[in-house]
Amino acid sequence: MTVTTAASSGWWARLTRRVSPERVVNICFLVVLFFSTLLTWRETIVLEDAYISSQRNNLKNVANDMDAQLQFNTDRLLFFRNGMESALQVPLAFEVLRTAEQEFERKRAFADWRISLNNNRTLPLNGVSDNFVKHTNLLSRDNSLLGNEFMAAIELGYLLRLSAITRQHLSRFETHMLYVSRAGFYLSTEQNQGNGITEYYYSLATSPWFIQQSQRDNPGRGVKWHTSFNRDKVPVAQMVTASVPLDYDHYWFGVLAIQLSVNEMTQFLMQSVEGEEEGEYQLYDRRMNLIASSEEEPQKRTQLSQEIQAQLAYAYEHDNEGSVRQLSRYISWEKLRNFDGVLLRIHSLEEGIRGDFGSISIALTLLWILFTSMLLISWAVIRRMVRNMSSLQDSLEWRAWHDMLTRLYNRAALFERAGKALAVSQQRGAPMSVIQLDLDHFKRINDQYGHQAGDRVLTHIGRVIINKIRKSDIAGRVGGEEFCIVLPETSLEQAVVIAERIRESIYSREILISRNQTLRVSASLGVCSSEELQRYDFQHLQSIADGRLYQAKQGGRNRVCAEG
Repeated sequence: MTVTTAASSGWWARLTRRVSPERVVNICFLVVLFFSTLLTWRETIVLEDAYISSQRNNLKNVANDMDAQLQFNTDRLLFFRNGMESALQVPLAFEVLRTAEQEFERKRAFADWRISLNNNRTLPLNGVSDNFVKHTNLLSRDNSLLGNEFMAAIELGYLLRLSAITRQHLSRFETHMLYVSRAGFYLSTEQNQGNGITEYYYSLATSPWFIQQSQRDNPGRGVKWHTSFNRDKVPVAQMVTASVPLDYDHYWFGVLAIQLSVNEMTQFLMQSVEGEEEGEYQLYDRRMNLIASSEEEPQKRTQLSQEIQAQLAYAYEHDNEGSVRQLSRYISWEKLRNFDGVLLRIHSLEEGIRGDFGSISIALTLLWILFTSMLLISWAVIRRMVRNMSSLQDSLEWRAWHDMLTRLYNRAALFERAGKALAVSQQRGAPMSVIQLDLDHFKRINDQYGHQAGDRVLTHIGRVIINKIRKSDIAGRVGGEEFCIVLPETSLEQAVVIAERIRESIYSREILISRNQTLRVSASLGVCSSEELQRYDFQHLQSIADGRLYQAKQGGRNRVCAEG
């Protein structure tokens, strides 16, 4: 027993000598250093994610702008095709068109020919001989509706000449439009067509965008995109062509095409980065051929590795957006809805350091140095700051999703939550209802009692709505005095009951708006349900509910309208 006690005393003495106060301080410093580094790293990752998210938002905005321009051009293309299909079926019985058709019959044997009714009103129609068409497999004039097609092309010439006046003010990217017929003639808004008619028609009829519009290559008969390149050491895109076939009665007559300028696309991307300190936009087709870049100097453009190109090509086929990383570069991409290609935003952390992201990163580094030098005290400071930052982050997140006055969702949050709820209801086959609520004569309250009284009224309405709906329901403020309530798995009859309950609760209670002044308000409500429309589209449901809301107002206000 005595031996054991002596051994224990010796072990404790040796441990005491080894673990000195200085060593304890060092251990505490290492502990604080470890945790401070870990927490600072965590905040840096969050900040990095926020930076990448902001870059994705910038990309989405530019992609939407480009999509709008491309959609305008493709809509015009489809509009002209529909017009020609109608003209093929029932051509206009104008004498001038019959005269042009007769002139075509006289000239069709010529090596090349041009028919121009009025250069100030329509585009000339150019063509090649019967013999040229006869010896080309893809071309044919053996169709009973050849005359109808010819007159439809003349009508298209009028439309194209008329639209050319306003095109430059409405659309970007477009250089010119064409109609190329398999019967050996064409229309073009291009003034300078290079060589002679025969050579120009041959170049059009042998273009990939024309050949690939056959029923075999394009069974869906939709818009197809093609990019032409100069094949030097590095391919450079020169023109992007959107084309669509013209068919009638199961016969392929020709192709309408709109050719877009790569230079204008490049200028568009360059303008998109004006005022930004970092980042590059690049536009690729679906085969990952570079079409345009916001970087004017080719040697400064970011070159994607083959591995990244393969990842993007695979992702293009399976997703609409995403991001990949190439060393220190972040590549965010967005598939364009109205173009067979993808828009990239390329940025790096080195570039981000020169902006706000770098300023915040430097501040975090200085804080980390300060914390590690303060040992145990610095640990307490770090912990307190992290808690404050988390609390601030939660507060900012809550403010980003909620209306501060009513404590309901704001418009953006309401639409996102409603979209998710709608998808779940559609998957389950359950109905979803929407209530649109608007306060009656709210402007009169602001004018008569002041905006402070109006704010008290809105706060009261927010509390009423929260108290009268279920936890699974979604309510938000979508306008000044307008509210929207989404009721998942709720029929129209159930929604009407809830709407009536809300309306009665609002009207039944007087609101104290000042020390000696109370006020009774009323609301008009519109109700709509997916089961009556057989359509799961939140914006459409909200639009119907909003229309019924105004019917309620026209019917005398302070009521619920669920019909109309």
